[in-house]
Amino acid sequence: MKTNLKGIVAATAVALACSGAAFAQESVRIGVVTPISGTYAPIGQQVRWGLELATKEINEAGGIAGRQIQLIFEDSEANPSVAVQRAERLFEVEDVDFLTGTVNSGATLAVGQLAERVGKLMATTVSFADSITAAQCSPNVFRVNARAGQQSAALAAWVVEQKPNPKVFYLGPDYEMGRSTVAAFKAKMAEFGAEDVGELFAPLDSQDYTAYFGQIRAAQPDVLYTSVAGNDTVRFLTQMQEFGLLGNMLVVGASGTITSQNITAIGDAANGFGTGVGYSTRIDTPENKAFVEKFRQAYNADPDLYGTDSYGVIHFYNAAVEKAGSVEPDAVREAMRDLTWMTPQGEKLMRRGDHQAQQPMYVVQINGGSFDIVGKVDSETALGADLCEKF
Repeated sequence: MKTNLKGIVAATAVALACSGAAFAQESVRIGVVTPISGTYAPIGQQVRWGLELATKEINEAGGIAGRQIQLIFEDSEANPSVAVQRAERLFEVEDVDFLTGTVNSGATLAVGQLAERVGKLMATTVSFADSITAAQCSPNVFRVNARAGQQSAALAAWVVEQKPNPKVFYLGPDYEMGRSTVAAFKAKMAEFGAEDVGELFAPLDSQDYTAYFGQIRAAQPDVLYTSVAGNDTVRFLTQMQEFGLLGNMLVVGASGTITSQNITAIGDAANGFGTGVGYSTRIDTPENKAFVEKFRQAYNADPDLYGTDSYGVIHFYNAAVEKAGSVEPDAVREAMRDLTWMTPQGEKLMRRGDHQAQQPMYVVQINGGSFDIVGKVDSETALGADLCEKF
């Protein structure tokens, strides 16, 4: 009896293992390394929502090439070294077919190097640093969201209409994204004859920005540009308001500085803020209106650019696999190049040379909690030159 029981248990274990392996083989496994904790957790929440909404839609429609999508999440803590460890687990232990979710630009660059070493593909839906698809581009890394240079092209043209020949002060977070966004906007403003009156870089997750206010006051800028994000934006702008700094200048910034996730906490300090973005809930198309309604019904919240581009990346991967007829990285990589696919923003093109998505850019200004579109730049003008020379 004991021998038979052992045999049954062993056979059952083998059957379960085989069925699990079959499921893994039949599903398309997508790894997600994103901040679930820490100062960028609100961004990670939008990433998760966007990915899950698109996954639900595609799975209900039959999946990718008849295979269901399985999302596997890991917390990057917005830390590049942690992101690499978690990505390594997803690639080597979970054997994911594709990876996304990285937020911190340093994490995207580091995980991109890992993806190239192990021969897998990844895409970011959030990271802004121009270097990701320029000086440090990788054949295995794609970006479906707008880079810093695209945002700056739209925003700078609008700023000089509001403040001709302005004096500009810059404050960014002290890591790859912060320095890249400041450099990109500063270069665009220089083309319009703006005067640079100072720059500062604050540590990520800074609790007190008041130590920088004396230098900002002394510079007497007409325009303040910032690329802090997440909970850092809440602290920075509310402290600026408390010290009476917001009424004397136009405050603008990177597209992730104020989003639907942190605008309530910022309150009146958000009013008048302008930014160049690749997405707004106010884009007046049937596709976007339908997407916003679905997102609100699912999560009782508005989508921001992170949630929207994370939704779009699943459709990007779906279109590439359908075109390639395979999930093999080499075939999917080639299918992704020059691929066009539909998103809530409209049709996007993945540029072959640098793996950067091409899309129209908008200028958005916040008024009473509303993200109002006040300007637009066409996709080719905003994208600029292909600066990738590695492949």
